[in-house]
Amino acid sequence: MAGWRLAPHVAVAAAGAILPAGGWAAQEAGDGVFPDSIVFGQSAALNGPAGELGRNMNLGIRAAFEEVNRQGGVHGRGLRLVVRDDGYEPEAAVANTHELIRHGVFGLIGAVGTPTSNVAAPIASDSLVPYIGAFTGAGLLRGEDQNYVVNLRASYDQETEEMVDRLVGDLGFRRIAVFYQDDNYGLAGLTGVRNAIQEHRMQLVGEAAYMRNTRAVKRGLLDIRAGDPEAVIIIGAYAPVAHFIRWARKIGLDAVFVNISFVGSNALLNELGRQGDGVVVTQVVPFPLDTGVPAVARYQAALRAVDSSAQPGFVSLEGYLAGRLVVETLAAGDPGTRPTRESFLRTLVESGPLDLGGFVVEYGEGDNQGSDLVFLTVIRGSEFVPVTRLSR
Repeated sequence: MAGWRLAPHVAVAAAGAILPAGGWAAQEAGDGVFPDSIVFGQSAALNGPAGELGRNMNLGIRAAFEEVNRQGGVHGRGLRLVVRDDGYEPEAAVANTHELIRHGVFGLIGAVGTPTSNVAAPIASDSLVPYIGAFTGAGLLRGEDQNYVVNLRASYDQETEEMVDRLVGDLGFRRIAVFYQDDNYGLAGLTGVRNAIQEHRMQLVGEAAYMRNTRAVKRGLLDIRAGDPEAVIIIGAYAPVAHFIRWARKIGLDAVFVNISFVGSNALLNELGRQGDGVVVTQVVPFPLDTGVPAVARYQAALRAVDSSAQPGFVSLEGYLAGRLVVETLAAGDPGTRPTRESFLRTLVESGPLDLGGFVVEYGEGDNQGSDLVFLTVIRGSEFVPVTRLSR
């Protein structure tokens, strides 16, 4: 998928065809429900330094939608997806969200990032439109009053807690620094690390930041090196993170680099090449090559059906699981009743544990996060391997 690019304003049907934006608008409906289809919208980065994340979330969602469409859809309605490129920039996300809602999507799915979700989710909520499966673990989407926000994944607080617990418990490290993106995504991760560090009665030996959608990491790297850390927790996107790690190794910073799931694992691996060995990434979905998990086996088959050249990865698996969540929730509704946004959300809250194929999610009143699972992976021999504890 590395060579795939879309123009900023295109619509993508679940069958993978690229349609003119006006062609979809001409068929708009108030809530995205048609006699033969249900239309969802996605605003995500498709180009730029975070583009690989949006493209793979989109790929996974489409794989899930196409899978059910080949079986006749959900209660006779096919699922369609309309996508807009926001370049991982809040201003574009606002414009895209207003446009998609104005055209009448049933829900928004697969947004990428905290800064974009921070501005887009309130628009969706004010419009009573579900905001589903955003690729972010930020706490700002996890309040008890977020009735229209549906989170699939574990939070950044849970990921950073796992990181610190493993660095301290498995490796005995006490000198930990943080390098983060200077926006509300990076600050969310930084807050999580600080809280986890305090639980261990420690202090960070360094903090430094870089500007979103840039690779301006060298000054921050020098600040981090000054603290002589044993480990650096990184809250960033794959392109600047890879740049940081390559330069850190070049100047002799001998530390363990630990990344949060948003980094984009496959993209990071491709960027780092042989310099990736030993890099740790926490994950919030199962290992995408573990076909012993039924959801992963289904995902791989669905992925091949959409794009035979696509490689399985954590981001597209997360997109697929978000798509499956939509499919299963709609399928649980009354087949003789026209689905509504409110009935969709009510089903989620009232259905109890929902097994997506060995990946169980559960929602309830005041609880809009489906999964609490965090997994560990390490790059070894130019590939990711799952681990249960850290070692050097």
